[in-house]
Amino acid sequence: MTARNASLAGIATMLFGILLFSLNDVMGKWLVSTYAPGQLMLVRSAAALLVLSPFIFRRGLRRTLRPERPRLQCLRVLIGATESTLFYVCVTYLPLADTMTLWMAAPVWAVLLAALLLGEKVDPARWAAAGLGFLGVALAMAPSGASFSAPALLGLTGSVLFAALLIAGRHLRGTPDVTLVAWQTFGSLMLGIALLPFGWVMPTLRDFGLLALLGVVALLGHLCVTRSLKLAEASVVAPYQYTFIIWALLFGWLFFNDWPTPTMLCGAALIVLAGLTLILLERRSTRALDIARKQAASGTTLTRLRDPRPRSDGERTAA
Repeated sequence: MTARNASLAGIATMLFGILLFSLNDVMGKWLVSTYAPGQLMLVRSAAALLVLSPFIFRRGLRRTLRPERPRLQCLRVLIGATESTLFYVCVTYLPLADTMTLWMAAPVWAVLLAALLLGEKVDPARWAAAGLGFLGVALAMAPSGASFSAPALLGLTGSVLFAALLIAGRHLRGTPDVTLVAWQTFGSLMLGIALLPFGWVMPTLRDFGLLALLGVVALLGHLCVTRSLKLAEASVVAPYQYTFIIWALLFGWLFFNDWPTPTMLCGAALIVLAGLTLILLERRSTRALDIARKQAASGTTLTRLRDPRPRSDGERTAA
């Protein structure tokens, strides 16, 4: 596969993965009106683990359950399970597009968290993009008359946790996908069990199938997004994740008769603009770093080739 075809395949796979996640969100919003979030998390996670089990056993149960950096992995699982639960709570009370807009602000929060918690240096351009995103969040929290209400604040908390999940994933790049997904799904299963005393409704056979399908669709969406990042560079495929908002607007209107206000649309536009700017800045930074490394490597090689002085034994050993 040529580089161009690989990039096109990566883009198509990302778009399909985002569509699957969007369908998952629609089903989740519909089902959570009848079933408690904990019950939702339990059944969907059990179904996802069932589908994932052949991949787990192929890799080896012991290898899958013994990841590198277990403390960070456990923290990531706790954050991810809590973030997923908060999403289903929020989507119960807020329109789908409103909720997805708040979650799409995660890259903006990631800039702030990286600076405050990890001590990463953030240049003025990134701070400006983050400020634009914060303004978008402020606008997006107002549209449905739920500004700074409990659901909106929970949505804001969920988007911050999603940003922390992105940062944790950045530090676990060397961990196989099967291990990451298995741990995350198992953590969601455990949280679903813990939340069962707060609500259980016996599902019909049809609804039980839909609850299970929820986990399978989410798992397939995750695999598609992961595959797209292996087919093409992140800076190429990442902008297409913002099609989330397009699907949220369309599905919210079709299935729930929700239509956002102009204020919410302005907030969503600012968040998308901020996210795309951050992706562009990261792409430029990565390219500049690669060029500097290549120049440094070529300069070292030329110096060694042109240096006519005889070397001592220590210099030869270092070289």
